[in-house]
Amino acid sequence: MRIRNLSFSTRSIVGPSFEWVAELEDMGYSGWEMVQEGSQCLTPGNLGHVRNILETTGLQLSIHLPFSDMNLASLNPGILAEIMRQMQGHLELASGLAGIAVLHPGYLSPYGARLPERCWQTSISSMQALCDFSADLDIVIAIENMPNLPKIFGKYPDEMVDMIDQVDRKNAGMTLDLGHANTMGLVDEFLEKCLDKISHVHIHDNHGSHDEHLPLGQGSIDWKMVMEKLSDYKGLMVTEMSSLEEGAQCIEYLSNIS
Repeated sequence: MRIRNLSFSTRSIVGPSFEWVAELEDMGYSGWEMVQEGSQCLTPGNLGHVRNILETTGLQLSIHLPFSDMNLASLNPGILAEIMRQMQGHLELASGLAGIAVLHPGYLSPYGARLPERCWQTSISSMQALCDFSADLDIVIAIENMPNLPKIFGKYPDEMVDMIDQVDRKNAGMTLDLGHANTMGLVDEFLEKCLDKISHVHIHDNHGSHDEHLPLGQGSIDWKMVMEKLSDYKGLMVTEMSSLEEGAQCIEYLSNIS
């Protein structure tokens, strides 16, 4: 059964092969999110293969920009320049293939923790630059809310609204990550305060204490309420699971509550 525009993330898929993607439509998925890390990301060498997959299936592609060692709030000019170069490279590769690029907003390094306002402004400027770069590529930069971790931007609804308002670009939106919101105990507040900012959605479950990425229904999130609140949302909803089997469990769960 196909549930709206349900997409599957490659966050835990390893190995160079894309053969597994052929299973997604039969499972009930309509989309595929490529995390730009490891062996499953876009490269000049696999663009033709990825393009062929999209042309021979009905799958809609989104990308998740890299986040390991990628701090948009870095106060080290050389490091930040390299981060921006890599981000722009991934956006160029995705041009014409994906319309959404998920982005993490940045965090405070040991040095940055002494200058939090400067880090905040650096993060805003970095996001503005990426939005400007991707505007001509017809890609929306969807900034993701973060889980309950220390010294990281984007954990609170008001903070996310302020962040996107300060970025102030037409192609800046929000990735609402319901699992992350649940680690803050703020699912209801995110759905209330950020609804008009949402361009993209990530769905996975947890018990409220840390980011477990469980299949839907195995944690404490009230998914029936969430789906009702998102009834007017028309974009992709991405399951971030550890395997295709867990992805299938999510589809079965959603089918049973719909």
